[in-house]
Amino acid sequence: MHPNTIAQYEGIIRLHLIPFLGHIKLKDLRTDQIQALYTGETKKGTSPRMVRSIHSVVRRALNIALKWGLIGRNPAPSVTLPKLKRKEMKTLNDSQVRVFLSAAKGLRHEALFWMAVFTGLREGELFGLKWSDLDWGKKHLKVQRQLQRIQGKGMVFTEPKTAAGKRMIVLSTATVAKLQEHLDRQQQERVSAGDRWQEHDLMFPSTLGTPMDPSNMYKDFKDTLKMADLPDIRFHDLRHTAATLMLQQGTHPKIVQERLGHSDISLTLNTYSHVLPSMQEEAAEKMDEIRVPIEVSSTLKKVKEPSPSFAGTVQPQ
Repeated sequence: MHPNTIAQYEGIIRLHLIPFLGHIKLKDLRTDQIQALYTGETKKGTSPRMVRSIHSVVRRALNIALKWGLIGRNPAPSVTLPKLKRKEMKTLNDSQVRVFLSAAKGLRHEALFWMAVFTGLREGELFGLKWSDLDWGKKHLKVQRQLQRIQGKGMVFTEPKTAAGKRMIVLSTATVAKLQEHLDRQQQERVSAGDRWQEHDLMFPSTLGTPMDPSNMYKDFKDTLKMADLPDIRFHDLRHTAATLMLQQGTHPKIVQERLGHSDISLTLNTYSHVLPSMQEEAAEKMDEIRVPIEVSSTLKKVKEPSPSFAGTVQPQ
């Protein structure tokens, strides 16, 4: 289990479950008591997402108790959960992406922004990349770790949360060229840092080679958006931008799913359902092309005419 997930579960049990349900024996736990917990949390101002996280811990724990024969039924699935308010997704269109990348030209984080737009990698995955993950010849990039802030430990490398997170993506020729420029710039930083440089083989490290704190990048990102007179989006929205542009350009959703590292294609389709209406319109127009009339008589005539190679008498060699 991911360290951040363990820390989250521990906090939920300590802060939410034990104070409200800790005095109730497992065999006596009822659905209405669990519902009362969620209702109370909502009244206190706990977000719907957190209430659902609390429910996830309760449901999973009771499923284990059921499996072990400690209870006769799981009372958790019968509760009513608060509805989630989906965060508004902001993306850049293709022309805005061009403006953004032009504004980022020459910046230290230019290649990082480029990779975010053209690969859709998560922030932690980008900061977890190492040069050894890249096959320059095949243009293959392995995603096999992420950099995350763990409470009490700081910035540490962890494995992706799911098996789908470990993946290989193919880079374009232009992206590989951009990474080569970035590597050349990084070599200059290495020389300038001298003995202070700490080699970790990171593709996007700090100016001293150590894992980068993302907060050091956010200001440059926001400044670039402002300079280019673009909407004020989150860095994570570059991932949404990548996915949206891929779908709009006709990339098969299964490929988009694999590049994003989603565990299930339904997650990809549900997340980017806003793109589907325009794709359906395009599909409808393409299907209309089948209705273009073809002169049947001329077509049949061509089919019925004997092939020149078999017409007439075969001449001797």
